[in-house]
Amino acid sequence: MKQLEDRIRQEGAILSDKVLKVDSFLNHQVDTELALATGREFARVFAGERITKVLTIEASGIQFAMAAGIALGVPFVYAKKKKAVTQSDKVYTAQVHSFTRGETYQVTVDQRYLGPGERVLIVDDFLATGAALVGLVDIVRESGAELVGVGAVIEKSFQEGRGLLEAKGVRIHSLARIVSMKPGEVQFAEEDSQIKQLVKERV
Repeated sequence: MKQLEDRIRQEGAILSDKVLKVDSFLNHQVDTELALATGREFARVFAGERITKVLTIEASGIQFAMAAGIALGVPFVYAKKKKAVTQSDKVYTAQVHSFTRGETYQVTVDQRYLGPGERVLIVDDFLATGAALVGLVDIVRESGAELVGVGAVIEKSFQEGRGLLEAKGVRIHSLARIVSMKPGEVQFAEEDSQIKQLVKERV
């Protein structure tokens, strides 16, 4: 998704070879039109999958799951990191470790909002270590719903998340796949393959 890649280049702050800060347009201050565009793109990619629900985890995935739900015309549900006193005791749970916060959460989804017969698309802002997304995959499968795939807004392909999801047989689509980065420089997957092809042709 070129629009997204351009914004990452223009506004993303690469703090290290593993940490990308995009809080000016994605996960603190949110460019609402860009968020809606990601939802339309997920709807296009997963068209024909008869999706009935979108699932994410609070908090940074919420705007993208909502955008996908709007584009697909279905509800979205978000897993909660802390169980509210108003929440039912009948919940699905998973342990999720946050790389950026250095904390482990027990996330929950009320069983009333996910179950057999549902066709679920998981959406999140980042795919990196994969911990949050693996937890959501486990929740979907525990519920008896059918998982149609995972949509990530940004993927850091050099981390282990994609491999963990693929080992579980999950279809993955990321709107921007970063294969390497360092302060002042980011390389996306499509560009990386084009560079390799040029080198091959010259040889």
